[in-house]
Amino acid sequence: MGSGGGGTGPTPETVVISKSTSGAFSVAMSTSFQPAEWDNAFFTLNSEPNTLNSLSNLGSHHIRLQGVSQGVPQVTTTTWDFSVLDDITQPVLGISDHSPEFQIAVAPAFMYDANHNFLDPTYAQFAAYTQDLVRYYDLGGFTSGDGAFHESPAYPTETITWWGIYNEPNFNNLDSIQYTSLYNAVVPAMQAVDPSLKYAAVELGDYSGLASQYLPAFVSGVTAHVDVLATHFYSTCNQQDTDTTLFTTVPGFATEVGEIYSLMQTSGNPVLANVPVWVTENNVDADYDKGGGISACNGTTFVDDLRGSSPFFAAWRPYVFSQLGKAGVQALYHWDYGADPQFGEVDYNTGALQLSYWVDYWLGQEFPPTAGAKLLQYTSSDDAELETLPVINSDGSVVVMIANHAVNASTDNNGPGAKRSVQVDVSALGTFSSATLLTIDKSTNSSSGPTAAGVTLAHQITFPLNGYSVGFLSLKP
Repeated sequence: MGSGGGGTGPTPETVVISKSTSGAFSVAMSTSFQPAEWDNAFFTLNSEPNTLNSLSNLGSHHIRLQGVSQGVPQVTTTTWDFSVLDDITQPVLGISDHSPEFQIAVAPAFMYDANHNFLDPTYAQFAAYTQDLVRYYDLGGFTSGDGAFHESPAYPTETITWWGIYNEPNFNNLDSIQYTSLYNAVVPAMQAVDPSLKYAAVELGDYSGLASQYLPAFVSGVTAHVDVLATHFYSTCNQQDTDTTLFTTVPGFATEVGEIYSLMQTSGNPVLANVPVWVTENNVDADYDKGGGISACNGTTFVDDLRGSSPFFAAWRPYVFSQLGKAGVQALYHWDYGADPQFGEVDYNTGALQLSYWVDYWLGQEFPPTAGAKLLQYTSSDDAELETLPVINSDGSVVVMIANHAVNASTDNNGPGAKRSVQVDVSALGTFSSATLLTIDKSTNSSSGPTAAGVTLAHQITFPLNGYSVGFLSLKP
């Protein structure tokens, strides 16, 4: 690693970019909402046009909608209430790519016993519920058992093509055999009412080594159509963990994705041929207040983990994005959009943008999921603390992203990071007409975001990374 010298700052690390490529790179950035009675007022609390503009500008692909609690619209066997769910869903339907992913997270409460086990082991009742969801959003409505007619206000202009089948079954009382049976029952039922739909399977609550434990039964037993196999990653469920501990988890995410691809490819199951992996939930810390100010993970007093929106995030999320993209992940979802400083890209109560918004925004802007983008090979003098992502696009433009996740002290928890200087050698890539550098760090204004600055074209371009940060060097032909 670099070290200070005579007060002139750290000695530059060197990154040398090759003109050789090592495969495709395409990661779509997205975000999430959880329609429920505790957050359905988001678009009401905030100025709706401005809030929707900020969300639309983020450029999210297939925004994820995960209705839970009162956001589950079927109340009894005969009655439905879409009001809480649609407080969030209807505004989201009309923005960005107009194609959200509706994740059917849970069944209506009456379908479970007191221990949250399905009363119907064939899952036919749940499958019928999912069919009515499709009818409501995509097919002009349905009449419920009490004689009431229900139709999405956005129909037929806005509909839903992407559907996620259940949330984190491994944490919600479904073993892999049971989940496979559920999936094989639900997807054909939904296809019967609308054959054009697309499906995200599993949405696993993941941790190191879980894929090889949970997925074998699914990859060998699934017979219904699969468009995406999805999983979730968080670096911790303990706010006490150090920055070093959290950064250490990131390469494990990529390893786990490799295991998922290996399981699908070696299963011999034609249903899974060429199915991509998406990460449909991702953030620093999975803990939350389960009520009464108590941590859901530890049973202690809950404390917001501010690393979800501090400069720590400017190093952590780009590191995750790069590692997962190199492992073949094709979509990365932030959990979640309007929330507190631990989770939100914007503040739930005010709509104010947080630093995490700008990190995700610029990852999406600098690396749009376009055909033809390829990873460039490189060498770095510090792969341990700097994550380098060089990509060449089909038009010949190049983006070199470097995330500085060097920790200042081993005991740091939301620390400042250590300063680094990086010299990027692009001489092998030929000539360019212009170069810009955009940096996100502790000096970035969360309201307005960072601004790209022109840099002088040269074979070697040097720039500072002031603690936890990310820099995007963009070269135009």
